[in-house]
Amino acid sequence: MHIRLLPQGLDPLITQELIRMGHQAPAAIEQHDTQPFAFKVMDIPRDVASQLTAYLQNHPALLHSPCWWHEAPGEHPDTIDLLIGGTQALPRRLRQSAPQTPALDAIVQALEQALQIRQDAPAHLHLGSTKLPLGQRTYVMGIVNVTPDSFSDGGLYLRPEQAVKHAEAMLEDGADIIDVGGASSRPGATPVPPHVEAERVVPVVRQIVEQFGALVSVDTYHASVAKAALDEGAVMINDISAMRFDPEMVSLLSSHHAAVVLMHMQGNPQTMQHAPFYRHVVDEIYAFMAERLDTAVQHGIARERIVCDPGFGFGKTLRHNVDLLNSLPSFRSLGQPLLIGTSRKSFLGRLLQREVWDRLEGTMASVLYAALQGATLVRVHDVGPIAQTVRMLDAVRHSQAER
Repeated sequence: MHIRLLPQGLDPLITQELIRMGHQAPAAIEQHDTQPFAFKVMDIPRDVASQLTAYLQNHPALLHSPCWWHEAPGEHPDTIDLLIGGTQALPRRLRQSAPQTPALDAIVQALEQALQIRQDAPAHLHLGSTKLPLGQRTYVMGIVNVTPDSFSDGGLYLRPEQAVKHAEAMLEDGADIIDVGGASSRPGATPVPPHVEAERVVPVVRQIVEQFGALVSVDTYHASVAKAALDEGAVMINDISAMRFDPEMVSLLSSHHAAVVLMHMQGNPQTMQHAPFYRHVVDEIYAFMAERLDTAVQHGIARERIVCDPGFGFGKTLRHNVDLLNSLPSFRSLGQPLLIGTSRKSFLGRLLQREVWDRLEGTMASVLYAALQGATLVRVHDVGPIAQTVRMLDAVRHSQAER
């Protein structure tokens, strides 16, 4: 059983949930509060769901708080999904009723845990000794691929001097972080041995840190590569496996007090685009992120050092990617800064009928939309125009907030 909090005050997302659950879109969401409270409980055992809905049916007398609910079949034949909404008082009323209603107990505990996660959201992202304020601006991560086979710029920056010069240009164009990768993760990419990956990455990291004092992230899922990069001054590891592929990664990051990007991917780079399937893409990725976040925290990685990435293009169809863009506010309930990486991705090419080198406008539109939906970091190839785009957005938003 998993619980996902829905963003407060966003009726369109509640409507989307109802449609996905097989219900007709209502003319208007039933409102009992200016900031309604809604949450989704996934995979409740049918007998527990029956007791819960019977209880909710008597809510005027038992809850003293208006509420509504809709159900749909769960992932398994013996489970149910429930979308429940009401006023801000609903969690407190459920908590008060739990001791007298055993069916509520596990759900209330899971709900309280989800609320605590949202409440404990960090105010800064810690990268080494640098603290980036969250919620004040959009940060730009520039991509430096030290690879022969990356999907859009493979081979262009393979030599260390080429990569360092490219990083310098990105920093001048407004990059806040440089993300260095030594192994392609494009669909079908051949795995690279860790020692080869380290040989490509480490000299570049060392020179970028020494010459520019920049914040450097390294795109790897190998703990040995991560350690070598961290020893040379990298401050964050961008792990497409969310620390699943190498069992040494989580302890390494914890002991080095390093930041980490936890990314969702269905399968691995060799299999991820072989007919990806989700019963509910947002539910499944949210549950995955919540589990990986909990794993990281339980192993001693501070929440101030954790970034979540839903993994655009990594085991997703065009429809999945679009659904994720529309549902980014749902991931804000995790309380962590969100990174999005749509830059030059194939779903943009399919939507706009553009080749990989001709997707700047699509990238800019997706980045702008993601930033409006709550993304904190954007990982891009074309730093100059993207940096100007998000700076303009930030300026307009802060101008409105100051009025």
